[in-house]
Amino acid sequence: MNELAVRRAPQLLAASLCGGLAFANVFRIGMAGLAMLVVLAALPRAVALAGCLLLLGWWWGSVRVDALDRSALAVHVGEAGRGRAVVTGAARRTRFAVRIPGVVTRYAGESLREPVLLELANGRAPPQGAVLGVLAVIKAPHGPRDGFDERTWLRRRGVHVVMHVDEWHIVGHRSGIGGLADALRRQLRRSIARGLRGERAAVVEGVVLGEDGGLTDELRQRFRASGLYHLLAVSGQNVALVAGSVLVLAWVLGISRLLAELCALAAIIAYVLAVGAQPSVVRAGVAGALCSLAWLTARATDRWHLLLVGAIVLLAWNPYTLFDAGFQLSFAAVVAIFVLVPRFQRFLEGYPLGRLRPVVAVSAACGLATAPILWLQFHSLQLLAIPANALAAPAVVPLLGLALAATAIAPFSGGAAAAIAWLNGWFAAYLTGVARLVGGLPFAQIQSTRSLILLLTGVLLAAAYACPRWRPS
Repeated sequence: MNELAVRRAPQLLAASLCGGLAFANVFRIGMAGLAMLVVLAALPRAVALAGCLLLLGWWWGSVRVDALDRSALAVHVGEAGRGRAVVTGAARRTRFAVRIPGVVTRYAGESLREPVLLELANGRAPPQGAVLGVLAVIKAPHGPRDGFDERTWLRRRGVHVVMHVDEWHIVGHRSGIGGLADALRRQLRRSIARGLRGERAAVVEGVVLGEDGGLTDELRQRFRASGLYHLLAVSGQNVALVAGSVLVLAWVLGISRLLAELCALAAIIAYVLAVGAQPSVVRAGVAGALCSLAWLTARATDRWHLLLVGAIVLLAWNPYTLFDAGFQLSFAAVVAIFVLVPRFQRFLEGYPLGRLRPVVAVSAACGLATAPILWLQFHSLQLLAIPANALAAPAVVPLLGLALAATAIAPFSGGAAAAIAWLNGWFAAYLTGVARLVGGLPFAQIQSTRSLILLLTGVLLAAAYACPRWRPS
């Protein structure tokens, strides 16, 4: 037991820090934390160190939650004024308005820095990274309505007001890290779907950049119903392909492994900046960066430790991320891959699945692990996710690879990049066809509690009938 504890010490310490950050969502640290320090002094060194890291995470999480809960604009609700705001994300169009994440740097003559949700009239939308001069009215977000609590959802992102913009004009563009991220994103968007239009361009941008704004409501619903919507959220597969492509290219060019790992590290950072701080991207980016650093420093890596470090980075920035559906789905899927996939692959060894066996195992494991989260967060359950992912699997990696190839060749030959994008459009069309075919079936998903109860009853009855027959004599 002691040998196991020593071998797992990094994971246990990382889990302690992660647990402290998460615990800040329940209680803020106070005098109880100081009392616990006195108790820890009397415990063994390893336990005391884990306890200190838990308290450190709890303290830092409390500091971050307090900062996220503060708002200088909340006192201006109902007031109109002129200000300046920076567009920090992609626009999302609704039936009546365009909604864009932003940061207000000045309002009513006061300098500040607070994230807001910009609400503009339908029509032209400012690009990401634009600095806007605005005339706007400060509004409070909507409370619980139609099963969605906008106020709580925004508060967990540090947003406490909606800025309804009546007039806006671009006065500049942000600089620094944000400006670099905007430039990388623009370059990536221009090159990955050069010459493509409509659904094909929207699907390529969704898979590579994690944007679904270009999809029609009908197609977006088909991707959700089929269980393929996760393809439109940037995942660890994207980051792994970026790093792997750089390493392979370096090997072909005869570049040393040291320089190749440094280039892979730079490519991971650039890709994470370009696509934004989505939980799955940050988790995969942290893991990929740590793997490169581990090779550079000749240290061994552990997958659980990498996973926990990714969680620490996300929770240290915003402990409320624990409640984010993307965070929960991403980490549940990775844990399922670590724990369930090997068991599922052994179970499927007797079936004639061939190369589809890993795809089915991963899809089944991730589907089982994420099903409770999908039901609690979105009140839906995709019944055909396994066959849909098996059908889509042959197109996903080629689509990502061709998109990255188009990005790499675009600075040298626009025509070649357009030709690669045209070829990639066929893979995007195939994914669209799979989503429409599977997602259009009437039993592709269930969204009612009655249907869920009937499904669970059927599964339990089938399991009760099958178990005695499977038990060895």
